[in-house]
Amino acid sequence: MKNIQPDHSQVPSPEEPATASRIAKLLWNAAGTFFLCLGIIGIAIPLLPTTPFLLLAAACYLRGSARMYRWMLTNKYFGKYLNDYRAGRGMPLKLKVMTVSLLWAVIALSAIFATSNAVIRIALLIVAVGVTAHILTITTKREGPTD
Repeated sequence: MKNIQPDHSQVPSPEEPATASRIAKLLWNAAGTFFLCLGIIGIAIPLLPTTPFLLLAAACYLRGSARMYRWMLTNKYFGKYLNDYRAGRGMPLKLKVMTVSLLWAVIALSAIFATSNAVIRIALLIVAVGVTAHILTITTKREGPTD
């Protein structure tokens, strides 16, 4: 009778899933931190879209760190904004006006003083129109006693 031994080379060891899980969490957290940084930079630089980067950061942290995910959604600076955006409650009119005004001011200054290249000026105009259109399609959140 032939002694048949199972081939253990194809069976993952118990440490592999935990290691893979740790590596995956580390990668998700690194991506979350990267997108969070881009979102924070986007607050000051209107050409970078803040909201998508913050949403991406939250999604990455959801998979990598429950603590960081909770921190983002409860953060005093952008937690309420993220929760309102995710729930479809929109942006306050004042924030929309400020965002669009700042966007166009920076685009105009960049087009006038930062470049003389017509192609770059047209690209800046296209970006400004696109971002403005996106902001205007977001529901305008009513502020008042119901908040």
